[in-house]
Amino acid sequence: MATTILQEDLIDSVADALQYISYYHPLDFIKALDEAYQKEANPAARDAMAQILINSRMCAMGHRPICQDTGIVTVFLNVGMNINWQGEMSVTEMINEGVRRAYMNPDNKLRASILDDPDGARSNTGDNTPCVIHYQLVPGDELEIHVAAKGGGSEAKSKFAMLNPSDSLVDWVLKMVPTMGAGWCPPGILGIGVGGTAEKAMLMAKEALLEPIDIQELRQRGASSRAEELRLELFDKINALGIGAQGLGGLTTVLDVKVKDFPTHAANKAVALIPNCAATRHVHFTLDGSGPAHLKPPELEDWPEVTREAGENVRRVNLDTVTREEISEWRPGDTLLLNGKMLTGRDAAHKKMVEMMAAGEELPVDLNGRFIYYVGPVDPVGDEVVGPAGPTTATRMDKFTRTMLEKTGLMGMIGKAERGPAAIDAIRDNKAVYLMAVGGAAYLVAQAIKSSKVLGFPELGMEAIYEFDVKDMPVTVAVDVNGESVHKTGPAVWKEKIRVNDLTSQ
Repeated sequence: MATTILQEDLIDSVADALQYISYYHPLDFIKALDEAYQKEANPAARDAMAQILINSRMCAMGHRPICQDTGIVTVFLNVGMNINWQGEMSVTEMINEGVRRAYMNPDNKLRASILDDPDGARSNTGDNTPCVIHYQLVPGDELEIHVAAKGGGSEAKSKFAMLNPSDSLVDWVLKMVPTMGAGWCPPGILGIGVGGTAEKAMLMAKEALLEPIDIQELRQRGASSRAEELRLELFDKINALGIGAQGLGGLTTVLDVKVKDFPTHAANKAVALIPNCAATRHVHFTLDGSGPAHLKPPELEDWPEVTREAGENVRRVNLDTVTREEISEWRPGDTLLLNGKMLTGRDAAHKKMVEMMAAGEELPVDLNGRFIYYVGPVDPVGDEVVGPAGPTTATRMDKFTRTMLEKTGLMGMIGKAERGPAAIDAIRDNKAVYLMAVGGAAYLVAQAIKSSKVLGFPELGMEAIYEFDVKDMPVTVAVDVNGESVHKTGPAVWKEKIRVNDLTSQ
C-alpha cells in the first residue's frame, strides 16, 4: 500500500526544521570546532573560535539565530515513487509555505533576505521565499528531506572552473582558497564537486556540505577512493595555508573537506568549490506517512563550556569621545571593547548616501568622527533591543569607502573579514581604521547592544541606518591608520610557522 503524505505534515516539518537549524548547530560541527579551539596557537584565532562556541551555546539556550544572516533555504528531496500526496498545493508550494511560516514565526522571527528581480529592483519578498528545491525520484515509499539555510557571505565565495583533464584539481583548489578571503567565515567546511557537467559539479559541491564531519575517522581508516584521497590531501594542505579562523592566521581554516564526483566527458573536468561558514545549518529527516517529523533537541551538555580570555592587549574604547590621536595607537590584532554610540549601514545605505552626496543633498546623519557598523540585524522579539546582529562582509562596501571617508569625516568602520586594496589605500590616506567583528557570533554581539533606533532610510528595513548604543562589544583591529592589515600579516606569519614547525600534523 502506498504511503500518503499530508500537505500539513510536510509544511509543518519544513517550518520546524528551519526553526531548529536557526539556533542548533549540528553537533558534529560543535565537536570539530571545539577540537580546533583546543589546539589553536594563535590567540586572535582562538578568541574568534571561543566567540563562535559561546554564541552557539547561547543560541541553543535562547532559541535565537546563530547568525543574523538566516540564509537562503535550499531543500533536497528524495521522493519515493510509491508516495501519494494529499493536499491542494504543489510540493514546491508546500515547501515554500513551510519556509514562510518558519521565517515569520513571531517567537523567533528570522531575517528575510531574499530579493526578487535580482538584477533590477531587487525588492525583498518579505518572507524569505522562494527557496531553492532539488528533487530526485527514488524507489520506495518514504520522503527523505535535507533542509539547509545558506548565508550569503559564504555562498558569494563559491568557485567553478572547467579544467583541462590533465590539470591538477589540488593545485586549483589551493589557488582558489586564498582568493576567497575570510568572507566565508572560516573555520568551516568546503564542498567540492568533480565531474559531470557544469551544473552537476555545482550541485554535488552543495550536496557534499550536507554530509557529517568525519575527516578524522577517514584519516584513521584510510582512503578507499580517489575522492577520499583528495579529502585528506586538501584538508592538510588548506590548513597549512595558515589562513585560520576569520582569516586572522592560525592552525585551522577548514574543519573538513567533502568531495563528490560523477563520470564526465573525456574532454572535460568540471570542478566546483562551495564553502560552508561557521554558521553551518542543515538537518535531515524522513516522512513515512505517520505524521510530521519530530526533531530531537540536543542536550545542552553537548556544548563545551567556553569562556573568553582577556589578553594583555585588550582595551576599552569610548566611541563618544574617541579621537584620531587615540586610534593612531591601535595596531592590527589588538582586541577592543567598544562602548558608546555607533551607526550602522550596509550596501543599500552606502549607495544612497554616495548618490545623495553626488547630488549635493544633506545626509540624514552626521558621520564626522563616527564609526559605522556593517550590519543588517534580525528583528527583535520579546524585550530584546535588537535581534542577532553580526557583521556582514566588508568588501561589499569597498567601492564606497574612499568617498565616505573623504566626504563625511567618518573615522572608522566595523565589519566582517578583510578589506580590498582600494579600501585599505583609502583607510591609510585618511588615517581611519577598520575593525573586525566575528562572523558567526551574532547573538553574542547582540547582547552588547543596549539601545537601537533608526536614524535614516527606514524604507530599507534591516538595511536602514540605525544608531546602536553598545557596551563592551568585542572587535579586533584589522586595518590600522597606516594601512597594515591583519588579514595579510596574520596568515603569512602562520603559514610560515606551520611550514617550519608542522603545527597541523595529526
